[in-house]
Amino acid sequence: MALHPYDLYDVRSLLSEEERAVQDTVARFTNERVLPIIGDAFDEGRFPKELVPEIAGLGLLGSSLPEKYGCAGLNSVSYGLICQELERGDSGIRSFVSVQSSLCMYPIYAYGSEEQRQRWLPDMAAGKVIGCFGLTEPHGGSDPANMKTHAKRDGDDWVINGSKMWITNGNLADIAIVWAMTDEGIQGFLVEKGMPGFTAQEVKHKMSLRASVTSALFFDNVRVPDSNRLPNVKGLKGPLGCLTQARYGITWGPIGAAVACLDEALRYTKERILFGRPVAATQAVQLKLADMARRITTAQLLSLQLGRLKDAGTMQPTQVSLAKWNNVRMAIDIAREARDLLGGAGITTEHCPIRHALNLESVITYEGTETVHQLVVGRELTGINAF
Repeated sequence: MALHPYDLYDVRSLLSEEERAVQDTVARFTNERVLPIIGDAFDEGRFPKELVPEIAGLGLLGSSLPEKYGCAGLNSVSYGLICQELERGDSGIRSFVSVQSSLCMYPIYAYGSEEQRQRWLPDMAAGKVIGCFGLTEPHGGSDPANMKTHAKRDGDDWVINGSKMWITNGNLADIAIVWAMTDEGIQGFLVEKGMPGFTAQEVKHKMSLRASVTSALFFDNVRVPDSNRLPNVKGLKGPLGCLTQARYGITWGPIGAAVACLDEALRYTKERILFGRPVAATQAVQLKLADMARRITTAQLLSLQLGRLKDAGTMQPTQVSLAKWNNVRMAIDIAREARDLLGGAGITTEHCPIRHALNLESVITYEGTETVHQLVVGRELTGINAF
């Protein structure tokens, strides 16, 4: 029996019936609703926000959080498959869901009060409230301990000053999860759209993640009540815990981008006739296609095992770093190679490899650069911090 070209190790057989159903549902959504419009949205530099109600209706926002908050209560592997199928469409769509779910809803659930959970999570799951995550600052993103944004206590309020940069969903957001330095260490605050002194400015002229909203956030004496402070965490543990959640999904997402590129390269090289035979009939092309399949298979197995570890409660941040490093590098290399196999046609957004290659330039940078994750693994191996 012939093997599936995008699943040579039959990883799908290792999934539960519910996990397969989740993957199939999101795959249909991507095929029917994302792929027909995403090339134009990328060209126009437009996030297709008309998809948000449908994304919410499928239960994809905060999908791993409990049902009592209006969420789907799915396991971690299911969330990973959601990320994989959405990024097969575009990294911008997956980034929207990742930020809403892992960087905004998760900290409210994990570090917020029950009142905050009840107030925000149901509407966020329904797509009625959009969030963004304010951690990265203009002077650098890989050293959050060097945070310049600060919050000062003033009676029952906090006054926030500073700025954040490269914030996905910034100009879409109704609420920002903002991390600021206080006299008691780093703390998280729920800053609501319309609070005086809080502004967002969209970043233009991007060549990557064009179908996504990226913004700078500015805080000029923004007064926030103490009831909007996340009460159950202080220090870097809070934002780093959120990033681990988001990075987990990112290990899955690029698999989808790579599969999309391999699919297009396979179809194109079998249909393109040069010198009297299909391009796919040459050894050089088959070696490239085989290497793509090998690397996708490795990434699939890495992320599936990572998901099983996460669901068992034993996942470690270093394991996430290893998978993020491997899988994004895998995807960006495949996207570039697929672009090459398409020849001149590969430079247009009528085909997906150039779009995925450009998007993955952001994915390989955000949530920890490739070098940072290599050093995380190196520290684990040697016990020596080389940062």
